[in-house]
Amino acid sequence: MDLLAQARIKGVQSEFVDALGKLRVTDPAALKSILDALPEKRVYRYVSGPVVVRALGNARTELAAAGASPLKWKITGNGDVIAQGETREPVIAWPAGLPLGYHRLTLTDAGGVSEDVPMIVAPERAFGGDFDRGWLLAVQLYSIRSDRNWGIGDFTDLADLVRLARQLGADGVGLNPLHVLFDNHPSDCSPYSPNSRLFLNPLYIDVEAIPEFSADLVPDAAATAARLREGDRVPYADMAALKWLGLRAAFDSFVTTASDARRQAFDAFRAARAPLLSRFACFEVLRHRFTGPWWEWPPEWQQPDETKLAELRNGRDKREVEFVEFVQWTADTQLHAAKELAGQLGMRVGLYLDVAVGVQSNGFDAWNEQVAISRHLAVGAPPDVLNTVGQDWGLAGFNSGGLEAQSFVPFADMLAAAMRHAGAIRLDHVLGLKRLYLVPRGFKPDNGAYVQMPFEALLGAVARESAAHKCIVIGEDLGTVPEGFRETMQDFGIWSYLVMMFERDDAGHFRSSDHYRPNALVTLNTHDLSTYAGWRSFSDLRMKLSLGLDPGENDQARWDALGMLDEILRANGIKANDLYSVLAFLSRTPSRLLAVSLEDLLGVIDQPNIPGTIDEHPNWRQRLPVALDKIAAKIDLAALKAATRERSLTGGS
Repeated sequence: MDLLAQARIKGVQSEFVDALGKLRVTDPAALKSILDALPEKRVYRYVSGPVVVRALGNARTELAAAGASPLKWKITGNGDVIAQGETREPVIAWPAGLPLGYHRLTLTDAGGVSEDVPMIVAPERAFGGDFDRGWLLAVQLYSIRSDRNWGIGDFTDLADLVRLARQLGADGVGLNPLHVLFDNHPSDCSPYSPNSRLFLNPLYIDVEAIPEFSADLVPDAAATAARLREGDRVPYADMAALKWLGLRAAFDSFVTTASDARRQAFDAFRAARAPLLSRFACFEVLRHRFTGPWWEWPPEWQQPDETKLAELRNGRDKREVEFVEFVQWTADTQLHAAKELAGQLGMRVGLYLDVAVGVQSNGFDAWNEQVAISRHLAVGAPPDVLNTVGQDWGLAGFNSGGLEAQSFVPFADMLAAAMRHAGAIRLDHVLGLKRLYLVPRGFKPDNGAYVQMPFEALLGAVARESAAHKCIVIGEDLGTVPEGFRETMQDFGIWSYLVMMFERDDAGHFRSSDHYRPNALVTLNTHDLSTYAGWRSFSDLRMKLSLGLDPGENDQARWDALGMLDEILRANGIKANDLYSVLAFLSRTPSRLLAVSLEDLLGVIDQPNIPGTIDEHPNWRQRLPVALDKIAAKIDLAALKAATRERSLTGGS
């Protein structure tokens, strides 16, 4: 079979017109690498692809080919037959009451020709929330200063942030991704380059809040922590060293002194998160034992073999495996406490968590899901006006064939992990549910190709998990998306993500408030954009020029933008142009959630992250200028409450 025929079967689009209007044709060698890295993809005889049944209404599936009539169908799940029947028409009318979830559909015609198809039974729409409009306090958790943390914002600080947000009238706290990274490389701190999207970053644990920990276990901890709290940047290496020392001491104490209730709770957590948790713990032990990425490990460990992993769990590394599980239990428990506190305070969203678009190819998820995740391919973006050579984000993503073979369970597991403690999540680069731009290892970003994803099936999985966890899903749909994409996304109940700095017409004028969609989260900016203070002061332009980056606009263009901001504010009867004036405008939009950055409220000038830099700028390292208990005093509470009164919780004090 030639390359183009293989590409059609696997959904690889080998030529496309980029944002610059140029026809891009993937180099044959790069195309072959992409095809070789993707698993085989089934071509179905009777249906066009995975079957998605939405629970409400008269659910029907049109057949691509009828075969020899009658066509018998059977739905199975967990080894049980859920429903069965037959049809003599080119359509299957599904019975009411099919259980929500991930099933397999077997289709067999009268001639005995049969095929097995993944099937998702999903609610009509994702969970939509039970409120009209609200707002969230958006925070980079690592940036929090407090007089008790160990040099990085932690889950106890998060609980205090929840209390602060409630005081301000907010419905929740929005956070940077909390995914687990690589503990032996603490300075590689980008929350968007995770080891796994299934587990939490232990550096956010408050060690002193662990019941079995006591100060005498790490005698110098208090003095060291005090030193680590100094300065404007998180000292990741030294902070991580202290925190892991404390976690080890807490675990050793747990082993010898824990109460029966605590041991039972630990065992219950391990059972509930099995088998993924035990696999992750084994992976972490193996990662520390061997050097290099997992595909260079001894052959017997290059794939997660359950027999070998059982030997590891019961052998000399048994205690190390339990330590990893203990750490994850501790992180989960502390994050859960923050979620519960938000609920007790009446916050209608609670925690709003971000989900990265992919994972590091040498991490747990890529090792555990070697068919569903293509480690030889990196998610990126084709050339455009700002990146004329394209982008390679260095992250591995899911692929269609592997997900279909496993009935989309790996994708569902990732969603469930994200929603476990969240009232809302944001899916980074949600366009990836329809197509991913993939760059093969060893090739430049302009030699990638678009690969189609099973869009409807993935939306069905999102709706299923969203409803099960009562969690709103926001899709980061910035930029140009295919025609009909947003409409389909909204039809499944997934919200849009609207950034005011991008909501401008071709002449640069800011769009009116009625332009904003109701089922959306609206925000002034993002962590990749300038803060409001930085934008008004032109600081972001100067910073990028000093780093040798194209700022995307000159001083005159910025002056024009400032004038256009004044224009839209005046058109809405807002005379001033300070941050609270902008928030007042955004509060009037019909969009049901508004995210307000804590950096903006505190007048921070430098942005958390500058794309295109690694060490040139202190990305993901900068601390807020004031301690957590002083933040309320630094914010104009009256102005904030006036700006957000149309969407604030009542009774904030």
